[in-house]
Amino acid sequence: MMEVPVYLITGFLESGKTTFLKDVLSSPDFATGEKTLLLLCEEGEVEYDEKELSRHNIEILTVDSEEELTVSYLEQCHKIYKPKRVFVEFNGMWDAKKFAETAIPPRWEIVQIITLVDGSTYEMYLNNMRSILSNIFSLTELVIFNRCSRDMDLQKYRRSVKSVNQGVMLAFEDEKGEQIELGKDQPPYDLNAEIIDISDEDFGLWYLDAMDSPERYDHKVVRFTGKVMKPRKFPEDCFVPGRNAMTCCADDIRFIGYICHSKHTGKLSDRMWLQVTAEVHYEYAKQYGGEGPVLYAKHLKSIDAPAEDLVYFN
Repeated sequence: MMEVPVYLITGFLESGKTTFLKDVLSSPDFATGEKTLLLLCEEGEVEYDEKELSRHNIEILTVDSEEELTVSYLEQCHKIYKPKRVFVEFNGMWDAKKFAETAIPPRWEIVQIITLVDGSTYEMYLNNMRSILSNIFSLTELVIFNRCSRDMDLQKYRRSVKSVNQGVMLAFEDEKGEQIELGKDQPPYDLNAEIIDISDEDFGLWYLDAMDSPERYDHKVVRFTGKVMKPRKFPEDCFVPGRNAMTCCADDIRFIGYICHSKHTGKLSDRMWLQVTAEVHYEYAKQYGGEGPVLYAKHLKSIDAPAEDLVYFN
């Protein structure tokens, strides 16, 4: 049987979810008359025109609590309304991961998760609800920042999302809904140097930029301080020199780094600190699930651990 596609639209209250969905549901791509179920998990200032939705064969149901969203409830919805597709305007304070993993009926499939963010209040949420934002960003495929202005630190917004989910796509819109093109962030180190020196405080920035901007680093030589990690299933000549990074809070620290080839890998031990000088190539690696930065060591030097182990993405 055909799977029923589920589109999950999430974000905090007044982030523009309803306005976004109204535009989507009235667009030629979706206003085709196919039976559509819209689950409304949060009501803000903008309201739906139920008569207009009905004209397009769209049924709207209000979900008052997170506990209602169970497999049995959604299976009942499927039996009653027989939807060909489902849109969920999700409450940003609810657990989207739990919903995706435990509440979706067997014949339904989440095909896209989109997060809406009000750029004018993002700093406040980032400072006070960073862990909740990180959970949302880790699942989503597209983050749309709306109500932005060019004097906001949009590169910081971008880094805060990419530090959690490198594969996510981002879009920025102004108050009128027009796209703001975000140019490349200029890194604080010299990209034209014979050896690009990456300081400890800039490691997180380089890690993100190296994945996003292969034209900047392909066949360039970089030098940085990293801690050795040797995963068991890696080839004998490979290891990962990297750093512990704080993505959202003290409870969310993960090791980040890129695969490095070296004929001296066998002499290295886990957690030892190195100054790594390596040439960056972009090639397929199954560990990445695609193409990404792969380092080829030119020189490895054992050094003492730095005073600060953690790196950040600010």
